[in-house]
Formats: sequence, C-alpha cells, structure tokens
Amino acid sequence: MAVEPILHTPVAPSLPALFAAVPAVFAEAYDPEAPWALLGEPLTAVLDALPSDAIAIRLSPEVHLAGDRIAIGRGTRIHPGVVIEGPVWIGRDVEIRPGAYIRGGAWIGDGAVVGANTEIKCAILFPGAHAPHLNYVGDSILGAGVNLGAGTILSNFRHDGREIRIPHAGGPGRGRTLATGRRKLGAVLGDAVLTGCNSVLHPGCIVGRGTQIYPGVQLRPGIYPAASLVKLKQEIDIVPMAKPGPEAPRW
Repeated sequence: MAVEPILHTPVAPSLPALFAAVPAVFAEAYDPEAPWALLGEPLTAVLDALPSDAIAIRLSPEVHLAGDRIAIGRGTRIHPGVVIEGPVWIGRDVEIRPGAYIRGGAWIGDGAVVGANTEIKCAILFPGAHAPHLNYVGDSILGAGVNLGAGTILSNFRHDGREIRIPHAGGPGRGRTLATGRRKLGAVLGDAVLTGCNSVLHPGCIVGRGTQIYPGVQLRPGIYPAASLVKLKQEIDIVPMAKPGPEAPRW
C-alpha cells in the first residue's frame, strides 16, 4: 500500500528541516531549497579533486578496487567480497561489510556503515549514516545518523525516464511540483530518519529530520515533515481454508 505525502501548511512552500550541519566539503554549495543539487557538480568537484591513490589502510586481497581516485580513511574496515569503483571518498572508522558494491561516485562520511550486499551509487552519506542490510541507495543523500531498515530501497529512476519532479503536499505550493533537473534522484533523508524493513521510497522523496517510516511502506514522491511517523494501515484477514491442507508429518 503506497503512502501519500502528509498534508502540512508551511508559510511558504519550503522544505522541512533536514540537517543540523552539512559536511565542510559541501557546505558552500548547499542550497536548503534544493538539497539534491549536491549530487551534481558539487559531488563531482569533490571527487575530481581526490588524489589517484589515498588509501590509509591495508586491504584484504578479496577486496576488489576498480577505477581511479579511491580515498579510504584510517580506522575503516572493509570486509572481503566488497567491490569499490572509483571515484569514491570513504572517511575514517567506516565499516563496509561483505558483498557491498559502491559505484558511480560516492562520498561516505566518518563512522558510516554500508552493509552486506548493499549497493551505493552516486550518493552522499553524512557521518554516522547507516545503510546496513540489503539496501539500495541510488542518487540519494542520507543525513547524519540515518538508519535504513533491512531491505529498504531508495528508488532513483522513473520507468518513463522523465525528470524527477517533487510534488508539494500542502501550503501555498499545493498542487505544484519542484523541478529537480535530474532524471535520476532517489531520496534526501534528514538527520536521524529511520526506515522500517522492506520500505520502498519512490524517486523524489524528501523526508524531514527525525521522521520514522514504518516497515513495508511505499512512499510516494513528495515532501514529508520532520519529527513525524509515516504509518502503514493494514488489515489481516484469517479465514479457514476451503480445502484442508495435508496433515503434518508424524515423526
């Protein structure tokens, strides 16, 4: 069941509070009314400025590196089976678990976690952000302290290939959409946003700081307020089978 954006009435059609602080390398370029813009030229400029080899840890032979400009900070643990395609910046004390795939340009802040079989593509993870279990994070920004539940998907592409536009849920901007200028955009999650297991965020979700999204929610594109609960209403109907099933085996 898909969940529509929660109605709210700000004084102006602006975005909710997202981040207490923006990493220094992005602070000058950050526009609070278009946070997704960091995924364009600002991210490219930061990654283009990386040295060709700045790896401050010893890597297992089972870690696979490809491409140029891969930077990895001290104290970071990268488990066997990880694939990293540069350019990428990985901060200090990051954990990247087995089977993770990082590609397409990524910036991963200090203390972040990239979980087993998680894919990160063209994304920014603020310090302490966690994508720890079977996640897809495409063309997205995770604020500090974000935690994605197991199986959470941040979808980044419309089937028709059109520009991702973000509808206003309420207030003076109701009925209008924000043009992002991007054909690929996942989600922008404010600090400390939590998602439940198997939630799916459709392309173009902006979620305010501290909001929690229940398991199984399919979140439509839109602007969701800070400090809120996004719930899934579900009814479970248990009825007798028309034809009884086989008896349990006797051991």
